[in-house]
Amino acid sequence: MTTTNGKNKIRYAVVGLGWFAQQAALPSFVHAENSELVALVSDDPTKSEELSKKYGINHTYSYEEYEDCLASGEVDAVYIALPNHLHCDYTVRAANQAIHVLCEKPMAVTEEECEAMIKAANDNNVKLMIAYRLHLEEANLQAVEILRSKQIGEPRIFNSVFTQQVEEGNIRLRDVTGGGTLYDIGIYCINAARYLFQDEPIEVFAVAGNKGEERFSEVEEMASVILRFPNERLATFTCSFGGASVSTYQIVGTQGDLRVNPAYPWQGEIKHYLTINGETQERTFKDRDQLAAEFTYFSDCILQDKDPEPSGTEGLIDVSIIQALYQSIETGQPVQIQTRNRHQRPTSDQTIERPPMDEKPDLIHAAAPSGES
Repeated sequence: MTTTNGKNKIRYAVVGLGWFAQQAALPSFVHAENSELVALVSDDPTKSEELSKKYGINHTYSYEEYEDCLASGEVDAVYIALPNHLHCDYTVRAANQAIHVLCEKPMAVTEEECEAMIKAANDNNVKLMIAYRLHLEEANLQAVEILRSKQIGEPRIFNSVFTQQVEEGNIRLRDVTGGGTLYDIGIYCINAARYLFQDEPIEVFAVAGNKGEERFSEVEEMASVILRFPNERLATFTCSFGGASVSTYQIVGTQGDLRVNPAYPWQGEIKHYLTINGETQERTFKDRDQLAAEFTYFSDCILQDKDPEPSGTEGLIDVSIIQALYQSIETGQPVQIQTRNRHQRPTSDQTIERPPMDEKPDLIHAAAPSGES
């Protein structure tokens, strides 16, 4: 059992202070009653100084000092918000120091890296959770329940569009850091299809599009994907870094359909449009602090010694599917895959609601993918 600071709070270091960490993660600790932000790790001294003042943090470290942070006795867990290619290294190093790890998705860039992360966590008896925030979010979990209760009959089709503009120079457009549409936003569509169908794909096919803009010289501008699931169910989606902001999915069953729009946001309202026998019901789910829910859940797993549902295996499966999709893009052929069986799936029992953030924080040396500061 991790030693905490006597208040039944898990003490976190946030590793990486980019846009999402500043915009979503740091402000959310105020709504996570069993979690405490105690340290920041960044190579940008301005970020470290200004953010530590803003949030009252006494301990800041550079990346070179990461081992010092882990061995300090000040932290119980790390939240890793680094570029994708660094997830494995920073997770393994934390686990080897008996520090629990909440790692942003995608879990890593390759299956081998995911396996190394899982092994390090198991060998050191620490919790490893991948930051699938929608596994705790009411609208998506209610979508799971609608399908499980057969309200739309037998679910047959999943279709999704997830697009946004990403400006030139953004790290998501770099191959060496694990960028690309499938790793960054396609993973949401893959994961949604899996938790809605409650199953794993057996064959995948993908094509990529790129009209030759300089910003897409290293990664695809967009990708379209088909996932074949057991019982001849099909999931399709298109994701793009060169389109307007769209985030939606639709599940079509034998007796009705459910459309969720927007489907994947980390803040703001989410809406359901449920159509059965030609009649549509609309339901609005309020804005919630999804990152606070995530920290609350992970801290509870540590304090109660429970295994997190969005586990390393969950992260590994998505990465294995993404690697197969890139193989399909390269070869122009469908790729048959065999993923691990998942015994745990997200259900409405995991719903955690925390009030929305009070205000939009000012960003320090960071910008949204679209370039907005």
